[in-house]
Amino acid sequence: MSARAFALGVPVLIVGAGAAGLVAALAAREAGAEVLVLERDALPRGSTALSAGLVPAAGTAWQAAAGIADSPAAFAADIMKKAKCEPDPALVKTVTEAVGPALDWLGAAHGLPFSVVDNFHYPGHSSLRMHGLPSRSGEELIDRLRQAAEAAEVDILTDAHVTTLIAAPDGRVRGVVAVRPDGSEEAIGCEALILACNGYGGNKALVAEHIPQMADALYFGHPGNQGDAILWGAALGAAVRDLGGHQGHGSVAHPAGILVTWASVMEGGFQVNTAGARFSNEADGYSEQAARVLAQPGGIAWTIFDARIAAIAAQFEDYRNAVAAGAIVEGDTLEALAAAAHLPADALAATAAAVDAAKRGTAPDPHGRDFAGVAPLAPPFRAVRVTGALFHTQGGLAVDGAARVLRADGTALPNLYAAGGAACGVSGRSAAGYLSGNGLLTAVALGRLAGRAAAG
Repeated sequence: MSARAFALGVPVLIVGAGAAGLVAALAAREAGAEVLVLERDALPRGSTALSAGLVPAAGTAWQAAAGIADSPAAFAADIMKKAKCEPDPALVKTVTEAVGPALDWLGAAHGLPFSVVDNFHYPGHSSLRMHGLPSRSGEELIDRLRQAAEAAEVDILTDAHVTTLIAAPDGRVRGVVAVRPDGSEEAIGCEALILACNGYGGNKALVAEHIPQMADALYFGHPGNQGDAILWGAALGAAVRDLGGHQGHGSVAHPAGILVTWASVMEGGFQVNTAGARFSNEADGYSEQAARVLAQPGGIAWTIFDARIAAIAAQFEDYRNAVAAGAIVEGDTLEALAAAAHLPADALAATAAAVDAAKRGTAPDPHGRDFAGVAPLAPPFRAVRVTGALFHTQGGLAVDGAARVLRADGTALPNLYAAGGAACGVSGRSAAGYLSGNGLLTAVALGRLAGRAAAG
């Protein structure tokens, strides 16, 4: 790669118009910089639109209004506990301290109407800190961020697929080459470049290399997540970390392909395989549950819950979509539910009885799940057929507290930044380290930090 002349140049260039890229663009614009965002699709969507759109944050105005006591330090402790102290403590401290002010800023300056999910706890979080928009959907989050960017006069060039980074011998990025739908190429120069093009979940070869247990899993992320940021950064001498880290999910309705909220489990539901037997402690987390579900016959499980839990799940647009698609089956009795789900009735009844005994404290749960304070299921019952899926990768480019991309020796590349899935996250080296919301945590927190630093 070498320097070259560019017909077009901007102070801050951003690759990717997902949550990380758009938050970075808003921050850079606020700091007074001219910004151009390049998006490979016709409309900004990305993995953000496929998510539940929930951002974990501590110490926000919404928590204060709801009387929820929380702190960045408590949030950081939860992250480190879930990931067995594998993540970089400095990065964990950076993002947990930055994300709360970032959400407050998105609400106050750009009108995003967040609120706290206050009727159930996500696994691993010691406080109610999941923030979402009214529909509780990633589609609404990306749409509102795009509208805010347009209102801030951020230039977004869609149908612009970046294929090449151009850099000087010292690693300073001079610009990029983007391919347009007609095959033509545009070379665009920049003073600073922010990589916000997510991870490598859509690259089967890289998944097979770094996450072999998920090589054949349903991929529920954006197909454009091909690992470009990692490959470009590595070519410039950047360090990469924790490439085995990823977010899986053990609750994607099959064959509808719709995410079913983990509230269906955490509020007292459980999962069985096609023989009607439980196979794990579901409360460990939905990320590690993906591989467990995939290990069952046919890679299939059924989540068993009831009408009370369904009412909680109904706040999420994805769940309502699953209902509309006919993915949720019902039964006034467990026997009727078993018939609707084509599960063996005797086995399902025995499994449900064992779960009820654990909830009442009359027998321990054989899988070690703590059911204390969780209500027994009551008719009418619900069930949904699910499979495990890979959502996005969590490993990526090493960054510092300003989201600058780092070399292996710890020095920063001159003008390259990374946020969201392009940067190494805070989930450690496996699915088990993923704490709910870690993906959007680093998208929002590092996005804002990168935008500010690049503008400076």
